[in-house]
Amino acid sequence: MMRIETKILDVVEASNSTPILEMRGISQIFPGVKALDGVDIALYPGKVTALIGENGAGKSTLVKILTGIYRPNEGEILLDGQPVHFHSAQDAIDAGVTAIHQETVLFDELSVGENIFLGHAPKGRFGLIDWKTINARAKVLLEQLESTIDPTIRLKDLSIAQRHLVAIARALSVEARIVIMDEPTAALSRKEIDDLFRIVENLKRQGKAILFISHKFDEVYEIAENYAVFRDGKMVGAGNLAATPQDEIVRLMVGRDVTNAFPKQAVTLGPTVLSVRDYSHQTEFRDISLDLRKGEILGLYGLIGAGRSELCQSLFGITRPASGQITLNGEPLVIRSPEDAIRAGIVYVPEERGRHGLALEMPIYQNMSLPSLTRTSRKGFLAAANEFALARKYASRLDLRAAALSVPVGTLSGGNQQKVVIGKWLATQPKVIILDEPTKGIDIGSKAAVHGFISELAAEGLSIIMISSELPEILGMSDRAIVMREGLMAGQFERADFSPEKLVRAATGNA
Repeated sequence: MMRIETKILDVVEASNSTPILEMRGISQIFPGVKALDGVDIALYPGKVTALIGENGAGKSTLVKILTGIYRPNEGEILLDGQPVHFHSAQDAIDAGVTAIHQETVLFDELSVGENIFLGHAPKGRFGLIDWKTINARAKVLLEQLESTIDPTIRLKDLSIAQRHLVAIARALSVEARIVIMDEPTAALSRKEIDDLFRIVENLKRQGKAILFISHKFDEVYEIAENYAVFRDGKMVGAGNLAATPQDEIVRLMVGRDVTNAFPKQAVTLGPTVLSVRDYSHQTEFRDISLDLRKGEILGLYGLIGAGRSELCQSLFGITRPASGQITLNGEPLVIRSPEDAIRAGIVYVPEERGRHGLALEMPIYQNMSLPSLTRTSRKGFLAAANEFALARKYASRLDLRAAALSVPVGTLSGGNQQKVVIGKWLATQPKVIILDEPTKGIDIGSKAAVHGFISELAAEGLSIIMISSELPEILGMSDRAIVMREGLMAGQFERADFSPEKLVRAATGNA
């Protein structure tokens, strides 16, 4: 195997700028796995550096070291040329390093202002929290982000896009010099992405160094000046984006050329499995009627807020409809809870896997077996051997990359966490699986593998509803596509009639 040389590259050769932060020779070793192997990276003031790599390449581990969660086994971190040691997340924050994660780490029951100043709330006389100052400062920070969010409302009332703004405001509140953005656009509409990029440009003008983690190459080239590519725990390339073709970065990422991103198998569809008629919710969607056939991949496309996730959450029993009928294999079905749906053979893989799909502190094997405990238990008692056997089966099938099935699922990369969520529901042997943004936050190499696996499931006769905001994914993977807009069905298209223009016009209302 060719030895990969790693060295710090000056990614802005035309500039006399010196890095705010350098990581030199960083290695991180876990039992049985060398997650990082002698990695070097430099971040510059007023510049965005894109961190690119497949899931499992070491990006998440690097971020955890940089934010004080892990302490590296080897190497050093330099801040303004001086060695620093982060023994905790607070040490990193105190040094001006903060992270905005793909799935925002905020608290639903607290107000927006409380979330922004959590852990460093201003205090008044007698050491009491100064709520008036919190809300006033939060309002100023949000206004800097061109947001009119009320600092006093609870976070749970905000959209995903608004949560990201709160997370950015939190970063600004601690006077961060280095801002890490981990897949910040994964759940945003194009307009929201444009708004976010305006904020990033503002941060650059303030001299912030930004580490931008994304699998979306169009966005990387739009917002970043520099790049660093990781593969198998090593840095395999770094440089100036404007001087580097996209194909070269893809080859660095995966070590091969990626072709056939949508390996859709030709499937002869079977009879109708699921029928939904005149299905309405009090506020989120209305008058939805659809059919799903055996072996079919039915794509649900639309803009953020179109009602797709809300519809599917209702089909899974998370929320109750106001009216409508469901039949499964020709028999009427009433779903009052997720338990009803699972019992009937309908399962749901949520968009935000960390918040809604996994118990992050529990080991992989327990996460995978959770919905199947009645099958894996022995005489009413948990049977770890049976749980391990079930987890091994689906970990192998999904090519799960982990040191052991006993490690906490929260230590895995985003792509491997997604495999655990999918695996745990496949273990229930469902008739219908609903995939809500199944490749959100998954790198270009793993995406093709996930698409291939979805296609295999359909070929085996599983009926699939796939929500996606990525038009190429809908066009490449679906047998049929339904477009939703403002809670209504705006169009239905057979695969032979697919075109980007038709679906976008239906989604936006521009006939």
